[in-house]
Amino acid sequence: MAPLTTIDPGPVGALRIAPSILSADFGELAEAIAMVTPEADWLHVDVMDGHFVPNISIGPPVVQSIRKHTELYLDCHLMITDPGEYLEAFAKAGAQGVTVHAEIGDLDAVIDQARSLGLRIGVAVNPDTEFSLFERYLDQIDLVLCMTVFPGFGGQSFIHDVLPKIAQVRAAVDERGLNVEIQVDGGIDVTTTPLVIAAGANVLVAGSAIFTAPHPVEAAKAIRTAAQSAAGAR
Repeated sequence: MAPLTTIDPGPVGALRIAPSILSADFGELAEAIAMVTPEADWLHVDVMDGHFVPNISIGPPVVQSIRKHTELYLDCHLMITDPGEYLEAFAKAGAQGVTVHAEIGDLDAVIDQARSLGLRIGVAVNPDTEFSLFERYLDQIDLVLCMTVFPGFGGQSFIHDVLPKIAQVRAAVDERGLNVEIQVDGGIDVTTTPLVIAAGANVLVAGSAIFTAPHPVEAAKAIRTAAQSAAGAR
């Protein structure tokens, strides 16, 4: 089974800006998405179950509603304890990619299930999760999400100690010739963007820095410009 809508995520390794709708005004979500679309490559959708993380956010019905209002690639970050129970629902709702957490344990079955549903699959890792815990999945997945805050709430401060891990993932991906995106999420703004780009990231998730700015599309553009400058110097 393929997702309800098939959307090309673009070439692997390209610089991408993925606004996180967790920080948007949910009362005017369609308008908020439309506002940032000119500077967005993907939309990042944070899904929380109140168990894996101490917060509850959205689920497949909201993803289905979002799908009606955008043609952007929907990148769903599943901060949930049992992602396998919900993968089919997210695929039917119109998600193209899902990212599950290494901390929940053995991911082989979840990765296989995502593939069978036509979903791209990523592995997310918390700031204190060691590279050795998820290294073995690198040749099975499409994306590694290095969290630069602890997941569960928006607006947290960037954790600089994650930068060496981002570089470690980049080195492993390049050494093995893998087509794996390296995404970062947490405290991303024009100041931290050059740091994660220099470390090797190519997909930047930003929530508060975009949606709480006076002009969200300009904020997203500023992050893109900072990323392009850093990538040129890398």
